[in-house]
Amino acid sequence: MILQVLSTLFTPYHILLVVIGTPLGIIFGAIPGLSNTTGMALMLPLTFTMDAASAIIFQSSIYIGGISGGLISATLLGVPGAASNIATCFDAYPMAKSGRASRALGIGIFSSAIATLASIFIAMLLTAPLALVAVKLGPWEYFSLCTAAIVLVVTISKGEMFSGLISAGIGITLAMVGIAPVDGAKRFIFGTKTLLGGVPTLAVILGVFAIAILLESFANGEEVSGDLDTGTIKGVGIPLKEYFSYWREILKAFGIGLWIGFLPGLGAGLSNIVSYAMIKSGSKNPEKFGKGCDEGIIASEVANNASVGGAIIPTIALGIPGDSSCAILLSCLIMQGINAGPQLLKTNADLVYLFFGVLMFSTVVTFCMELFGIRTFPYILKTPMHYLYTAIFLLCMVGSYTESSSVNSMIIMVVMSVLGIFMLYGKLSFSPFILGFILGPMMEKYMRMGMTYSDEGFIVFLKRPVSCILLVIAALSLIWPFIRDARDAKRKASGQMSEVEAAEAAAEQFQVRDD
Repeated sequence: MILQVLSTLFTPYHILLVVIGTPLGIIFGAIPGLSNTTGMALMLPLTFTMDAASAIIFQSSIYIGGISGGLISATLLGVPGAASNIATCFDAYPMAKSGRASRALGIGIFSSAIATLASIFIAMLLTAPLALVAVKLGPWEYFSLCTAAIVLVVTISKGEMFSGLISAGIGITLAMVGIAPVDGAKRFIFGTKTLLGGVPTLAVILGVFAIAILLESFANGEEVSGDLDTGTIKGVGIPLKEYFSYWREILKAFGIGLWIGFLPGLGAGLSNIVSYAMIKSGSKNPEKFGKGCDEGIIASEVANNASVGGAIIPTIALGIPGDSSCAILLSCLIMQGINAGPQLLKTNADLVYLFFGVLMFSTVVTFCMELFGIRTFPYILKTPMHYLYTAIFLLCMVGSYTESSSVNSMIIMVVMSVLGIFMLYGKLSFSPFILGFILGPMMEKYMRMGMTYSDEGFIVFLKRPVSCILLVIAALSLIWPFIRDARDAKRKASGQMSEVEAAEAAAEQFQVRDD
């Protein structure tokens, strides 16, 4: 299998895809307002003419490049390229302003590469055992698993829970358009044949993740600052011996990022903030944080890149995307006619290990490009955004038309962009929405199959032990935010909350917009 993966990956064409996709991801990740998710959505139509292996290689390269690219703008502008780099700004930007830009970039680049490689390796070890367990589950367990995954996404905090449930509900409703499973009934087609096949996945992804965000940025008049001082950027920033002297912080941030990444829908956007708060609270010199300290950059960049491996595990083993970017990767597989889930390792093991191989290769390419281009990539940030709006919008329109060779797909994409704008201004999270849209058909299919196999109705889902446990976890997740807030308020009032617990509570309540 290893030889087969290497022979597939290291062909001139596939190496070219990695060399093109990786800098594209870095650019999309580095420009504030865009992200690796936007880049992956925008480039998804290009994969229609590719075979499955090439499509996975291209999309994975953009994914890895974008995750790391956000640290460039966070360091040099103090503006996070994406939600995954929010905490990076706290120390990387002050360090860069003090004349140590190369050190800040060096620490971020090393942290990104090391954490990504380690997390992918762990994902390789854990995915197969988890898939072996998953293939023994029935429709009852899969329905409960999908339900628990969506509920876990929308219950990060009490303040976001209701908007998250609404967002997930919208996604599930959109997924119900078209022909129903099992009985083949026509639903929500409004008398038109256009919607018989359902709402096109690409139209939803481009409309919500690309056009809506670009229109919001245009309406707000957002521009990228061209006032950058690159004179202090030189060398690799930090000696490896000095970097690894922070091994305790590296391991702690890695553990936090890997675990949060494994929870569907949370990912790097939350892990970097939680990691920063916990490492600052456990530091002997917390007063250094926010003024340009090494540990602050390590805490954020190690955690957000460790989330990559964590998010990949449920995506490959269970067919449940770990974050928004993984949802697009899953969509890419579906468009290639490949059904993701526990059977993927049996039916397409070569593609799974090719996926892991290209993730590692792209990480090395990203590291080299960022390290050797440490003085070049900052100039990306000088590109005015208004030059990009028209080009990206046209690419979205062409991509949507290419999927079905029909103007109807373009119209649906525009409608989805309007929905995305309403979601942005209604502060509805995109992660529950796309998770609900991807998992909605699976939920309905497994629920109807489970009820068809028994005459006991829904009670059969509670009689199956694994299914019952998952549903109980989902129910507890819904009420836990209320219990947690009441407990924290009571302990804070009595002065019993420790500094670490206070930092964790603050981090969990931190409001960030999804990629």
